[in-house]
Amino acid sequence: MRWLLVSILMLGCQSAPQPEPVRSPTPASAPIPAPPPAAPAFDGAWTGVLGGQLHLALTIHGTDGVLDSIDQGAKLPIDHLTITGDKLHFEIAAVNGHFDGTLAGTTIDGSWTQRGVAQPLAFTRGTAVTAGEPTAKPHPHLLDAPVDVAVPKLPTVLKADGRSHLVYEIDVDNDAPLPVVLANLDVKAGPRSLATFDRAALDEMTAIPGHTPAQGDARTEIPAGGRATVFVWVSFDGPTPPKLDHVLAVEVGDAKFTVSAPTIAVAATQPRVIAPPLAGKNWVAANGPSSASGHRRALLAVGGHARISQRFAIDWVQIGDDDKTFTGDETQNASYHAYGQHALAVAAGTVVETKDGIAENVPHKLPTDVTLDTIAGNHVVIDLGNGAFAMWAHLQPGSLKVKVGDKVKPGQVLGLVGNSGNSTEPHLHFQVMDAGSPLGAEGIPYAFPKFSAHKEGEPPRDHAKELPTENEIVSF
Repeated sequence: MRWLLVSILMLGCQSAPQPEPVRSPTPASAPIPAPPPAAPAFDGAWTGVLGGQLHLALTIHGTDGVLDSIDQGAKLPIDHLTITGDKLHFEIAAVNGHFDGTLAGTTIDGSWTQRGVAQPLAFTRGTAVTAGEPTAKPHPHLLDAPVDVAVPKLPTVLKADGRSHLVYEIDVDNDAPLPVVLANLDVKAGPRSLATFDRAALDEMTAIPGHTPAQGDARTEIPAGGRATVFVWVSFDGPTPPKLDHVLAVEVGDAKFTVSAPTIAVAATQPRVIAPPLAGKNWVAANGPSSASGHRRALLAVGGHARISQRFAIDWVQIGDDDKTFTGDETQNASYHAYGQHALAVAAGTVVETKDGIAENVPHKLPTDVTLDTIAGNHVVIDLGNGAFAMWAHLQPGSLKVKVGDKVKPGQVLGLVGNSGNSTEPHLHFQVMDAGSPLGAEGIPYAFPKFSAHKEGEPPRDHAKELPTENEIVSF
């Protein structure tokens, strides 16, 4: 089973499904008149070419319409279409774009705007070409792949599940006026290939910042002037390679390019071994380390820079013999096994930030007024030295045992596990990062000296100097 809960990662990220709001009955009233039909002059089929390369077919019927991107084989329903005199405006939410044009005889002259970038676009009345019909598809006039590839943070090594894992991100900027498709990525250590990701794999590990894809959208298609973030997770055995090379294959229309990205170094530091932040058994590493964990994908802009402070964070919930996180009334925080458990210092250090006095939530009801100041709830941040900071979040109000400037020892009680801030049930959100800001930092790997862990339905295994992976059940 999976334990679904909201922790601090949810600011600006996809949240757990919420129930539909209850809607009040609509009072009886006179029927609302239907909008006036569009001017017949716009009805019918239109064709156009965007950027001199991308062939489009527009079909309008009244206030409905569809835009067919012929070269891409994609039909895009129009979400909102309005006609005012000789003016046409329509929007397509799926690609975050809109068109504005003016009718002039058999032509609609205007511009297409997508993600803030406007390009001239004219439609001419004519029979729409369908994807099954032959279409002239000239190669884009490009000297090389129109992408800028960068790794914003050096790869770091995580030890988990008996293997080593390189965890990092690749940013790909599209500098072309046409979409760029990521087709393949090969991660190499010298001549040896560590991992190869085809388009299907890349679709699962890529996001377009600021864009929530609709059903069926290809996340590997970077819009004109847009950017994609590829969340890389490479697992391997043996020694850590000192550097990596990346060979990226991209497609722009019919043109195909291979990009050899600059060689990057692998961070030489090994995960810091610290004591666990909790004691006892049956702790579930919810949203824990994995390629697809919500924490791992929580790229948030704070202070003018996007970071992933929660890259290796874990939401610790505790379960009973029935695999449930509570016993009794699930609307009461005290019913949860994690509630009131001791949050423990993981190493010697100095307290650099505390927050107290934030009221607790009713389980499974998120607060509606979360801010950057309250998202972590009642929390403690400790400087562990050598550029590492740890945070314990969502503690009970009034339970903190330390204040800023205090020196702590491993195993010292810092506070009690609660349900404050951006949290849906009592649990401890714990992370290690390279700065003292809960979100304005980069998450760094760490490890526990020893623990026993298992996935549901599997026997426990002993681990040393590793982290558990997502949803493993852990005993310290």
